[in-house]
Amino acid sequence: MSDNTPNSAPAHLYPALPDTMKAYLGDTLYKKLHVWRLRHLSDNSLLLLLSVAVGVLTGLAAVVLKTVVHVAGTALVRLSANTSHWLLLVYPLAGITLTLIFVRYVLVRPVGHGIPNVLLAISRHGGKLPARNMWGSMAASTLTVSFGGSVGLEAPIASTGSAIGSNVGRFFRLNPKQVRMLLGCGAAGAIAGIFKAPLAGILFVVEVLMFDLTKTSAIPLLLSSISATTIAYFLMGNDVQFAFQVVEPFELSQIPYYVVLGVFCALVSLYFLRTTDRVESWLSRQRNCWMRALAGGIGLGVLVYLFPPLYGEGYASLSALLSDDFDAINWTLPFIDNRMDTQFLLLAVLLALILLKAVATAVTIGSGGVGGTFGPSLVVGGVSGYFVATLNNQMGLPPQSTANFALVGMAAVMAGVMHAPLMATFLIAEITGGYALMAPLLICVAVTYLCVNPFEQHSIYARKLAAHGDLMTHDKDQSAWQLMDMRKLIETNFIIVRHGDTMRQLITAIEQSRRNIFPVLDDEDRFLGVIHLDDVRRIMFRPDLYDNHRVEELMHPLSEGDIVRLEDPLAEVVNKFRIDGSRYNLIVIDKDDNYIGFLSRANMFTAYRRFISESSDE
Repeated sequence: MSDNTPNSAPAHLYPALPDTMKAYLGDTLYKKLHVWRLRHLSDNSLLLLLSVAVGVLTGLAAVVLKTVVHVAGTALVRLSANTSHWLLLVYPLAGITLTLIFVRYVLVRPVGHGIPNVLLAISRHGGKLPARNMWGSMAASTLTVSFGGSVGLEAPIASTGSAIGSNVGRFFRLNPKQVRMLLGCGAAGAIAGIFKAPLAGILFVVEVLMFDLTKTSAIPLLLSSISATTIAYFLMGNDVQFAFQVVEPFELSQIPYYVVLGVFCALVSLYFLRTTDRVESWLSRQRNCWMRALAGGIGLGVLVYLFPPLYGEGYASLSALLSDDFDAINWTLPFIDNRMDTQFLLLAVLLALILLKAVATAVTIGSGGVGGTFGPSLVVGGVSGYFVATLNNQMGLPPQSTANFALVGMAAVMAGVMHAPLMATFLIAEITGGYALMAPLLICVAVTYLCVNPFEQHSIYARKLAAHGDLMTHDKDQSAWQLMDMRKLIETNFIIVRHGDTMRQLITAIEQSRRNIFPVLDDEDRFLGVIHLDDVRRIMFRPDLYDNHRVEELMHPLSEGDIVRLEDPLAEVVNKFRIDGSRYNLIVIDKDDNYIGFLSRANMFTAYRRFISESSDE
């Protein structure tokens, strides 16, 4: 098959193929499959078919992960009940240790933090994720969560789905743009499958992974999400995650109360973000991974023993709250005294769960467990909403529905932590089986997001990547200058001259050079200025003057506006070109003023146009 086949991507665009997948088919069969594909399927048709296949695979992965963790976790909790729950002190340490052993000796390489890894793959690696991520995160998170790790399964399954999409795309030799598209399909299918919420899956990709929802990307994402949701319904039945029927409809008079809830959830979101970051940073100071696992496992075991609702994802406790079944929670608390004031006890336990869930999540992840913050943010939000409604009712104010506030709180805290207001809104609407709370959801989510955004401009997944300049956002112009590598744009084919050189030595350099600019350096390679070819025209044909003039006499010392440093953001470099339209080159130096090379306006904007073309979903 000729390389000029219309449906084939140029060879230089082919990503490295996942050898493990290719090995299963054999090289000859793989080549025949690829040739048949090129002859019978256009790239667009193949992409649509693969989006369905990726959705089916990620839906199956979501069902398997959810089922295995539920069965294993339930069995372990029942076993602990026979020992007065003393085993809860041991389970987290055992789970984190098993996870660490699995990661170090089976996977060999760390699985990393799921969603940040996916974001980095999108921005820096053309959507390429290792094949081991298709199963590694699932297995590791199963060990962590089954034994009580206080994290969610959503990030691992989203990472798994993304890896499935990425490797399927690379297996069929799709170009980087299409590989990224299938990566997004995998993530959408994973979220849709685990929650049976297709809209939430699509919006997760748009708001969290920052894909542009265009006519080109909408259909593959939709096909993948609905395929995964269908698989989940087929294998797990029609029940939604939090089956709930709104008994008390929303009234306009409740708007102020939902605004207050939104402000409270904003404070909780900021607490969650700051606490998880600080606890993880504190644990990371311990360089020995085994000591870190030991300290974190013991600490988490104590927390889980004192507050069993912190065990695992926490969705069982959240479901109990939605049913106003507080007894299903407080009977497990070892310090409960029946003589205590019930109302005070309720508020105290709820507030403790809000504060401790963030700590437990950070300890689990920081000590070596594998999981995400998606589920914990839902749990913390639900408890926060229940707390606000209960406090309101006990103060004698117009009574509010604790269940309604819990559901709305779930969406609000998720929006604040993940910076995904639309996904949070529609996720709660889908997992509760209705849209009766749409108005309060939108009000509360908007208030929370607007309050959090001035203090935290990026989601819990994206903030570290943004700090290192590795985040692609919806602002493709800003992303282009942030993600392009200045080092790859620097031109170094200039012949340097020394400030003490004679005119004769400069003429020799001119004879050897194809450029009309000559950087002037001192004896220690520090940049001093430049000489333009026009500066020497009047004397270059006067050999008798060659030994009478030196380079330093002809050199132009440049201003700060003509110089950029290697560590400067490209956005600042671009601004220098824009300020002075007559400037076509900038000199690049390092922090010690040593000369590196030149940046040209033409090269920079050519690279910019290429980046925009490759990163656009259209």
